[in-house]
This record gives sequence, C-alpha cells and structure tokens, in this order.
Amino acid sequence: MLSPVSRRHFLSSATNGVGTTALAWLLHQDGLLRAEPSKPDLERKTHDLKPRSSHFEPKARAMISLFMQGGPSHIDLLDPKPELNKLDGKPFPGTIKYDNAAQASSKVMGSPWKFRKHGQCGAEVSELLPHLSTIVDDITIVRSMRTGVNNHGQSIYALNSGHTVAGHPVLGSWLCYGLGSPSQNLPAFVALPDPISPPVVGTDHWSNGWLPSIYQGTVVRPREPRILNLDPPAHLKGKPQEDLLELLGKLNKDHLAAHPGESDLDARIASYELAARMQVAAKEALDITGESAAVKRLYGLDDPITQEYGTRCLLARRLVERGVRFVQVFTQNQFWDHHGNIRTALPKSCLKTDKPIAALVKDLKQRGLLDSTLVCWGGEMGRLPVVQNEVNAGRDHNTYGFTNWFAGGGMKAGCTYGATDEFGHHAVQDVVTHHDFHATVLHLFGLDHKRLVYGRNAQELSLVDNRPCRVVHELIR
Repeated sequence: MLSPVSRRHFLSSATNGVGTTALAWLLHQDGLLRAEPSKPDLERKTHDLKPRSSHFEPKARAMISLFMQGGPSHIDLLDPKPELNKLDGKPFPGTIKYDNAAQASSKVMGSPWKFRKHGQCGAEVSELLPHLSTIVDDITIVRSMRTGVNNHGQSIYALNSGHTVAGHPVLGSWLCYGLGSPSQNLPAFVALPDPISPPVVGTDHWSNGWLPSIYQGTVVRPREPRILNLDPPAHLKGKPQEDLLELLGKLNKDHLAAHPGESDLDARIASYELAARMQVAAKEALDITGESAAVKRLYGLDDPITQEYGTRCLLARRLVERGVRFVQVFTQNQFWDHHGNIRTALPKSCLKTDKPIAALVKDLKQRGLLDSTLVCWGGEMGRLPVVQNEVNAGRDHNTYGFTNWFAGGGMKAGCTYGATDEFGHHAVQDVVTHHDFHATVLHLFGLDHKRLVYGRNAQELSLVDNRPCRVVHELIR
C-alpha cells in the first residue's frame, strides 16, 4: 500500500520536476538559457595590473587625456567658418537643434576672433590659441567629432564609456584591464582634477563600472598633500610598518582563500600592496622641485594664470614617464560652457590652458615620449553657430559636430581631418563618433575592440558593445 503524500511534499516534488521544466522553458524563450551549459572555470579568475600582451604590435603605450569639460567652441578656436561672419546678426538659414530653447535665438553669431594659418601644414587656428599654433605640425585636428546626445552628462558618458548612462567602465579602465600597467609602483590610471571643482558627473570620469575594482582610476589631489596618508605615523615607520604589512598581507590572503572569486576583495588587497610601494614611488613622481627652471617656465609655472594647470600637465608627463598607463587632466566644472559672456569667458579659458598644453606636447617630444604617448584634447561637445542669451551673448550646446585634436601615439601629425557644414553645426564629412574614437584608441594600443571583452552575467561585454564603429585608419600613421 502506498503511503499518503502530503501537500507540502507534492509541491516540493513539483518544484523539482514540472516547475523546473517550466522555468527552463521560460528561460529558453527569453534567450537566457544557453543551448549548452557553460563549462565551469577550472581556476579562480584573478585580476591584477601586471603587463599583458596586446593583440598586435601597439603604437601607443600611454595616454594623456586633456578633458576640457563644458564644451569648447570649435567655431571660435579650430574650425573657422567665414560664412558665419558674413551672416552675423542675420536669421540662420536652416534648422537648429537647440538644447536651451528658453534662451534660444535664430540670429547667426560670427566669431569675434581672427584665424590664421600656421606651420608647414597650414592649419587654421584662432588667435586665442597662440601656443597651440606653434605645435600644429605635431597634431591632428579632427573637425568631425559627434556624439549626438545634447547635454553634458550624456555626452561625457558617451565619450568616456561608450554609453549615455552611468555605471559602465571608462576608457582608462578598459586600457588597464586589457594591458595592465608597465609600473607596479604607481597607479595604472590617474585622474588629476581641478582644485576649484570636479567636472560634471564627478567620480564617474574615473569609474571602473562593473569591471573589477582594481581598474578604477586613482585621484591625485590638486593640492598638497596630493595623496593623503601616504606617510605612516612616526611610531610605525621602518620595521614596525614592515611587520604590520606582512601580517596584514597574510591575513588578507587567508581571508581571500576562504572566499574565492571575490574580485573586490582581490582588488582591495592589491590596492593595499600598491599603497605600500607608492610611499616611495609616488612621492618621487609627484615632486617637481627637481625639474629645471626652463621646464617650469615652459609650462607656465612662473605665471599665476597658468601655474596650477601647468603643474598638472607637468605631473602628467612625469607620471607617463614612470609607467602610468592613462592620465586624465581636467578643467573645472563647466569651465568651457559658455552660454553667455563668451567674449570674455572663452579667452579666459584659453589663457589658463593654452601654454601648458603646448608645453606638454613639446616636452614629450623632446624627451622621446611623444611617439608612444597619445595626447587627446577636447570636451564633450562644441557650440552652436547662433547667439544664445542676446543680452550677454554666448553659444548653446552642439554635439552634432565639434573638434578634438590628437598628438603622438601613432597618430598622423600636421593634418586636419573631417569637416562640419558651412556653419559648423553638423559633422558632414568623415564623421568620427564616440564609438569610432574608442575603436581607434584601442587599435593604437594594439587592442582589437571586438576581442577586448569581459564576461559578465553570461554576456561578453566590450567598450563598443557591438555598436557600429570603425577604426579611423586615415588618422593613423
């Protein structure tokens, strides 16, 4: 005689029978169940910053991003449009995509500044950038950048991570994940923010997103001490600190062995170990007192207007010189966001940055570092060709066509690429999207954007995530 089956037992059995079958069918319908089960990892995945081989021979080994947050006006700096001056004050003969409709105007605004050709390449540069005009034969000007997402945050995310929302790894994190770091005594990825304020979206600029934490950027403060708590307290210096770190290292490794697969824990242990090594290396790298008087003058450290930004540009050179993979130098929040008062505000922004930036390219070149160091200048957008805020004239956002420039790291020198329309509103020739930009940078570092992937939740994710993009080979020497 069969024993009676309780309701609880029946439901329990059903959960492991019919219920499991139904769940499997639903997962299959949603594409969340693989046709074949994935093979388990035989070894625990570890993440570190040891140097790794690229997919093919790289041209660049380090990158310095000079991020002009707010959106420099390309049509007043590097993309002259004579037609705007002809139509100055007249109605715009076309359609404008405004960001701030409340202050919008359809009146054309010509550039108040003159352009001249410079160098053997004959690049046209505004009078606001006299120092940049001296290095045009060493840079490539790209006049056809486009993200097409018309506000600061979304366009910043697009250029940093390839997405228009937060939570994704930025370019610097991807480079460190793909290649590790030549230096084991300094951070692989360093952010140098402005002392006045962080840029829009703040710490997201150096976020590792869902990549392991070891690939996030390290902030070097704009004021002394540039790295807090780098020195141990007096009673721990020397042998006491060595013994303490040895014990801490053993406890951490024992704890990690008991919790395999914890990437955040792995990253924290690696960070502690790096911090110990940085006590000597970081102090030396961030100490500019040994630089010659000539170098300090080159960067504008003798001028209060350029001193602070020049110091951070000099630190960027010192960091890549010592093996740091990726350095990003920021201007303050909305420093280039000239919705109004552009006639005084834009010259002020240029005065602070122009001399130090030109100095950085010259200094890298004379030290033999420019060939292997990619320098990128630009913001998250450009500006519109019409007046915003007629009482105090400025320009609204424009992400449909703007200008960046590049130097070194395998990029062609002394050329201008792409074009916007006759008004500077839309990129119309050889358009370079943020995905194209990422694919091209990875290529310069010897990385195939289709092969640099990270496995997460049964997906293989990348910087471009299968979006349409191209390596812009026309820019590469």
